[in-house]
Amino acid sequence: MTFHFKYLSSLLAVTGLFILSACSSKHKETAIQNSDAAIPVTVATPAGSSSPGLNVSGQVEASQTANISTRVSGFISMLKVKVGDPVSKGQLLATISNQDMLARRSQTDAMISEAQAVVNNAKKDVDRFTILYKQQSATAKELDNVTLQYNAAKARLEAARQMRNEVNASLGYTQLTAPFSGIVIQKMAEAGTLVNPGMPILTIEQNGSYQVSASVPENSISQIKMGAQANIAITSIEKIIPATVTQINPSSQFSGGQYIIKLNIPDAYKKGLYAGMYAKVTIPTTSVSTTSNNDNTIWVPLGSIIKKDQLTGLYSISSNNTALLRWVRLGKTYADKVEVLSGLAKGEPFILSAEGKLYNGAPVKIKK
Repeated sequence: MTFHFKYLSSLLAVTGLFILSACSSKHKETAIQNSDAAIPVTVATPAGSSSPGLNVSGQVEASQTANISTRVSGFISMLKVKVGDPVSKGQLLATISNQDMLARRSQTDAMISEAQAVVNNAKKDVDRFTILYKQQSATAKELDNVTLQYNAAKARLEAARQMRNEVNASLGYTQLTAPFSGIVIQKMAEAGTLVNPGMPILTIEQNGSYQVSASVPENSISQIKMGAQANIAITSIEKIIPATVTQINPSSQFSGGQYIIKLNIPDAYKKGLYAGMYAKVTIPTTSVSTTSNNDNTIWVPLGSIIKKDQLTGLYSISSNNTALLRWVRLGKTYADKVEVLSGLAKGEPFILSAEGKLYNGAPVKIKK
């Protein structure tokens, strides 16, 4: 009986050791598998100083815009385009009623015919009196009189011709054509509307040629130079565009104390742009005013930002070596960096890039 009890005790002890060994091996195998499944990530810390640049707001606009109006009074007899229609240079857009001008041209044509007949008759008198004067059958006074009449007739003929030129020019103003190829963006009248000289009828915008117009405060305008390089952030389409300052308005008299600058957009970046889009302009400067310096500003690369619906965030690493999504509030954009207003502390590490798809709780390991 004692023998069987000792044997049973030894058997239970061996079985326990075997189970403990198996569990230990299983835990080690699971740990190894979890380690192998961890996503390699690159970690960075945010920059803690403001970027050396001046940040202003602007708006995308067409490089060339024209208001189409007439120089004569009359009713619009035909208006062939509507908002959104593309037009080509020289294309007929609208016509103004011109019956009165056509009547005036007929009158001037009649005046020219009459004046031409008088000139022809006066020329014959001059020729006849010249022969008589040479034959001493007419006096010099008589020759001078007919010559004077001839010159007066020619002057009246020239005046009638210039009147016809004036009428023809006015008739040309009744045919409104496109000054350049573009698109109709505004229509202020319809067929049958009575228009007066200078009254705008259509607005045409040159398509495919864009620039950004931005307002600069007076304490910063001295830092901007012609030809300066800048970065334009179009947040609505998430695009960063390099640009060049092409125009600086030296007066703020008609712009509410703000100085207007223009920045050219290269052709390679014009796809997807529309006039009226809001833009954030960052212009690197050698000296930034104290009002724009902020040592507590936090900057992170745009590529590390995660967007979901209307929320923005980035990933950090938890104490358990897993990815942790942090929602943050963003501010201004400079080149390939964006300002973090809240949600991330200065010097706090975050995941810059990952060699796999991150999600909350995903195991991660920092790349060496």
